[in-house]
Amino acid sequence: MEEYIMRKKTLIATAITGGLLAAVGLTGLSVGAVSALNGGQAASWLGSGSSCPAPRPSGTVVNVALSNMGGARMGNGNGMMSGGGNGWMPGGAMRLSLDHANISHGTVSFLATNDGSISHELVVLPLPDSQAVGTRPLSGNGNVDEAGSLGEASSTCGSGAGEGIAPGASSWATLKLAPGLYEVVCNLPGHYSAGMYSELTVS
Repeated sequence: MEEYIMRKKTLIATAITGGLLAAVGLTGLSVGAVSALNGGQAASWLGSGSSCPAPRPSGTVVNVALSNMGGARMGNGNGMMSGGGNGWMPGGAMRLSLDHANISHGTVSFLATNDGSISHELVVLPLPDSQAVGTRPLSGNGNVDEAGSLGEASSTCGSGAGEGIAPGASSWATLKLAPGLYEVVCNLPGHYSAGMYSELTVS
């Protein structure tokens, strides 16, 4: 009887060990599959919270964080703020932050990550000496004039212009910048007046 009990314990222990090894093996296969989907290497992400594979930027890299407060001011999915008859609400609670305020002229890659809960974008505009950052006049739609724009990043998980950067995603743009002052903005309706602008000095 004792021999039977010992054999049963051994079989149970073997089954448990085999199950654990199988689980570990499946986990390894899953990691391997994800790695294979990412070009045979571990996933490489743009920004701390981005769901997009990182590009290979050239020149000076400026990381841009796009964010907004959640709650009652949530958007409708297309980047427009809720509230108001025209779909946007001016004032407060959004940010566009650059990790460099001063850079050298030449090739510059802007890597924008949307850490917010609604769509955002990035537009690079010259800033005249006579104008302070954040003071551009608004249209009736809550946008600023993009005349003279040097480029934008508004394509989810892609470069250049698009329909807006989805929450949790990124976009990028590589530009040639001459020495001068620039204003980097989000120009979706109401976002500029809500605080989405930063100054960049190029020397």
